[in-house]
Amino acid sequence: MEKNVVERFLRYVKYNTCSDSVSGKTPSTDGQREFALILAAELKAIGLVDVEVDMWSYVYATLPTNMNRATPVVGFVSHMDTSPDYTGKNVSPQLVPDYNGGDIVLNKESNIILSPDVFPELKKYVGQQLIVTNGKTLLGADDKAGIAEIITAMEYLINHPEVKHGQVKIAFTPDEEIGEGADHFNVADFGADFAYTIDGGEIGELEYENFNASGVKIVIHGSSVHPGYAKGKMKNSVTIGNKLLAMVPNFEVPEHTDGYQGFYHVTRINGSVEHTEIEFIIRDFTLSGLNERKELLKSVVEMINAEFGENTVELALKDQYFNMREKIEPVKYIVDLAEQAMLEAGVVPKIVPIRGGTDGSRLSYMGLPCPNIFAGGHNFHGKYEYIPTPSMGKACEVIVRIVEKVGLLSV
Repeated sequence: MEKNVVERFLRYVKYNTCSDSVSGKTPSTDGQREFALILAAELKAIGLVDVEVDMWSYVYATLPTNMNRATPVVGFVSHMDTSPDYTGKNVSPQLVPDYNGGDIVLNKESNIILSPDVFPELKKYVGQQLIVTNGKTLLGADDKAGIAEIITAMEYLINHPEVKHGQVKIAFTPDEEIGEGADHFNVADFGADFAYTIDGGEIGELEYENFNASGVKIVIHGSSVHPGYAKGKMKNSVTIGNKLLAMVPNFEVPEHTDGYQGFYHVTRINGSVEHTEIEFIIRDFTLSGLNERKELLKSVVEMINAEFGENTVELALKDQYFNMREKIEPVKYIVDLAEQAMLEAGVVPKIVPIRGGTDGSRLSYMGLPCPNIFAGGHNFHGKYEYIPTPSMGKACEVIVRIVEKVGLLSV
């Protein structure tokens, strides 16, 4: 399956499906609609049924059962968009056939190097084939690798009817990277009893807990006056913004946290003397921790307003998703099933918390329990992204084994 999944992936990354948080539409970019239609045509061509692209560009399809008894219905989900944090236009992947453990020159002209000195995980893949970027774009393994792996596994099952299985549902969603991937997901019509997102990182990752997440928007209203005559009159919103940011714990940020530690993360600042906007995301594995972070930001805003005047700063908070663990633990057997499938495929499971979120976190709260499984990539959302191709082949094998094992269950 490795050869087939790599061929698919290399085709898929050519499509620019970067999402856009400010477009106000679904899908947020036209490239996702184009890609959805291409995927639907391919799903029909390999023999899946009930293939649909709905009005929001969600792609749904079914692999019919080849058994004469009822079994649970399992689903697999991946997202079509790539992160807006880095360009996904004109992706030109490079193959490193037999990685030697040293530096990989991504772009000689700009001296962009993927080095194990910075990314020591590379050493795990000595001797393996890697797919890397050209140093100018992200790669798109998040999550086109997941899509390629699901489709390749479905194709394998169609071509190998001796592998007995129940009905399987698949779905590809838009706009996961901007927190909207589950907004229009039709859980009832999808018809799965449980599902797995194929949206994790390195080989072996199996996740059923994730951050609780909120988005934050701060608007600062200033007052512009000629700087030569500004004493006692000017209210510089940029300066006020700097003061506000200095009041946020400066070590509770992504670059200083790991494991179960939460964070504040400034994602965008746009400002002038008169008007500044700051966007945050805040993350914590417990609801109480998330609420404490919200309260801290509220208190900071109150202090700034007390100093510079009422309504100088406006704060808007929006919950984005919650920790799926609460919804997965009552059906923990679906995690155990995936763990066993990995072991049978010769993959060492790494059950870790997601320092982020997936469509599965929201889908779990919508009634579709949905742990997350590795897609195999590293360094998502940037020019240093890469994926070992044997990891992709193993992801396909794990999907097939999960389907086979679910077929042994009874309803």
